[in-house]
Amino acid sequence: MKKKWMAAAALLAALMSMTGCATTTTTTDASADPTGGWLMIIIYFVVIIGVMYFIAIRPQKKEQKKQAEMLSALEVGDIILTTSGFYGTVIDITDDTVIVEFGNNKNCRIPMQKSAIVEAEKPGQD
Repeated sequence: MKKKWMAAAALLAALMSMTGCATTTTTTDASADPTGGWLMIIIYFVVIIGVMYFIAIRPQKKEQKKQAEMLSALEVGDIILTTSGFYGTVIDITDDTVIVEFGNNKNCRIPMQKSAIVEAEKPGQD
């Protein structure tokens, strides 16, 4: 993650130095383009939005897709890890709720939302 931020900072520094040189040059021609400054500002915004998309939004969407696939493949008997850090075994599954059995005590069955599941693995997988 730190490498991504460093690359983004280097890209922005390069763009700033490149456009700074372009705006400090003077022309003697009276028909100079007065919208050149605005064009560079628009380019800055496009680049910044593009960098933010690839650093923040895209990885988050990938993670959400991976989480949704894991929850859709959830089956009875799977061993799960909850957001609270508890390991349990899935006993029953409904639309958005699962019943999970915790520990060795077979009487400790708790209904919880599917969104509280962080990891799931099939029994027998190592």
